[in-house]
Amino acid sequence: MMGAHAADTATLVRDSMMALTLILAAAKLGGELLGRLGQPPVLGELVFGVLLGNLNLLGFHGLDGLKDSAAIAAVAEIGVILLLFEVGLESDLHELLAVGWSSLLVATLGVIAPMILGYFVSAAMLPAAGWMTHLFVGATLTATSVGITARVLKDLGASDTKEAKIVLGAAVADDVMGLVVLAVVSGLVMSAAAGGGGGVSWTNVLWIIAKATLFLGAAILVGRFVAQRMFHYAARLRVPGVLLAVCIGFCFVVATLAGVAGLAPIVGAFAAGVVLDPVHYRPFTERGERRVEELLFPINTLIVPVFFVLMGLRVDLKSFASPEVLGFAGLITAAAIISKQVCGLGVLEKGVDRIAVGVGMIPRGEVGLIFAGMGATLLLNGEPLFSPTTFSALVFMVMLTTFLTPPLLKMALARKRTEPRP
Repeated sequence: MMGAHAADTATLVRDSMMALTLILAAAKLGGELLGRLGQPPVLGELVFGVLLGNLNLLGFHGLDGLKDSAAIAAVAEIGVILLLFEVGLESDLHELLAVGWSSLLVATLGVIAPMILGYFVSAAMLPAAGWMTHLFVGATLTATSVGITARVLKDLGASDTKEAKIVLGAAVADDVMGLVVLAVVSGLVMSAAAGGGGGVSWTNVLWIIAKATLFLGAAILVGRFVAQRMFHYAARLRVPGVLLAVCIGFCFVVATLAGVAGLAPIVGAFAAGVVLDPVHYRPFTERGERRVEELLFPINTLIVPVFFVLMGLRVDLKSFASPEVLGFAGLITAAAIISKQVCGLGVLEKGVDRIAVGVGMIPRGEVGLIFAGMGATLLLNGEPLFSPTTFSALVFMVMLTTFLTPPLLKMALARKRTEPRP
């Protein structure tokens, strides 16, 4: 028995190593190629994943097992948790609380409008799906990728404009609101699944909203106290790698607590990142150690791309041969673009280009993929909330919104510069 188990383990390790080698090669080649074309590397990781996952269309089936590999899925899940932890680390709590009214209104409209429009497009195009599927489709449209928007603005030399400051402030607030929405919607699905797929009462809805809000608040307030004590004692240890181990351990514990509370683990990972402040681990940096973001960088550049390649692997290009699927992909992409233009109505300052603000909020990027990936893994009545065709259409939306933002934003900002001043 032990010999058979050892052989099975050896086979699993061997296959996983080869699969990870192929996925990492695809991620880096795709990221490099799309980066040279002026696109975010994440888009290249996604595109190369799509290509690998659809080689069966050419008669090659050697990679068909990758998309269903439990080992690869586990690495991808850890990668996305570390990604949200990194996003939280880069989000200053004081800056989040101090975003201007314009940014806050832009972010609020940027969550409400896409969710409503996405819900109705899904209900119209997917009549056989339940209302929770439509709600999750709407939720997938809410968040804006602050990283992609920031990079585009920097490349255009527009980081110091009023539009850029409003968009970047709104995109960060938008991410936080989007994660709260994700926590609530995924909580509703898990609650319904636990109840045998029946309906969800208003009491359950209010409890899940309260639970998500209380968890984030408690994680940030209590977490700061715990982190301060934790690093105080950890600083006494002189063994190499203590700071990184403590930070990742803290992230995993808070992410696990979120899962135990019936929320998405990535919500806990984000909260853990927001909690940690450079002042907490100052004793480590004072003795010459690097900051947490710098320590995480090589790990995240290795593990996080696995998630995006895996999302591409799971896209079924054959599904787009169906006019219904193609129509849904086109309409949901249009809804994703049009709904973010409502954001411009939240701008209070004069002399700000509202169209540029709306365009800057379009890209969904990694955040949209995380939402779509969760929808494909959550089960209701024993079936994934998102069918493979729905998932493929949403990945198409993420890719197109990410691809279209740079030229559209460049046109919007150029239009403002050429407009005659009153």
